[in-house]
Amino acid sequence: MRFASLGSGSEGNALLIEVQQTRVLLDCGFGLQDSIARLAKLGISPEQLTGIVVTHEHGDHISGVAKLARKFNLNVWLTHGTLRACPKAFAHVAQLHEIDAHRVFAINDMQIQPYPVPHDAAEPVQYVLGDGARRLGVLTDVGCSTPHIEAMLSGCDALVLECNHDSDLLAHGDYPYSLKQRVSGRFGHLNNQQAAAILAKLDNSRLQHLVAAHLSHKNNSSELAVAALSSVLNCASDWIGVATQADGFGWREIV
Repeated sequence: MRFASLGSGSEGNALLIEVQQTRVLLDCGFGLQDSIARLAKLGISPEQLTGIVVTHEHGDHISGVAKLARKFNLNVWLTHGTLRACPKAFAHVAQLHEIDAHRVFAINDMQIQPYPVPHDAAEPVQYVLGDGARRLGVLTDVGCSTPHIEAMLSGCDALVLECNHDSDLLAHGDYPYSLKQRVSGRFGHLNNQQAAAILAKLDNSRLQHLVAAHLSHKNNSSELAVAALSSVLNCASDWIGVATQADGFGWREIV
């Protein structure tokens, strides 16, 4: 099992997970040609994809989903609330599958457990994906933690964790007050310390990979995010990865 990112941030998000011959994109917020080029950097063509799993309807996560699905005849999985919130965004996608936000499902060799999260979307979910023995937990686009989130992510072998902003940088930055309130609110995005607090509550005994994701270009830095997470694990800062907007991150193997 391995995973990689096409890019992560407010300008577009996509995570690629591979179990044997099953390759699933988690979200796709890039244009068609950009998505194809980003996949090529990872040595993957769109024809090799099994399908796309969607977290929620915000543009930086779905703007490329329908275009890619229609062009390459891909299956798309999403919650009823996400589809209801923007049916036009998924128009003419031939193979749409509505999922239960609490029920595990399988895509060929891959087991996928969705779980609901607090975010300002219609029915947002995040996912734990695995092969039956190893588990990758993903948590981005969430304003605060819940006991259910922590239960889902505990004991994972790899974790992609949102570190969207530094509270001080956001507070003193040039965002309008209303946007600052949205980003920092209970249905917004995790700051570095919130992410670290979640990490501290998890069973990390199996953790092989930790990647900070969805960093704000204006209100955070990789150094601040990594410092917050490494202080919890008491590990070297270079052990923690960072998903960038431009390049995401390369393949990481879960053994």
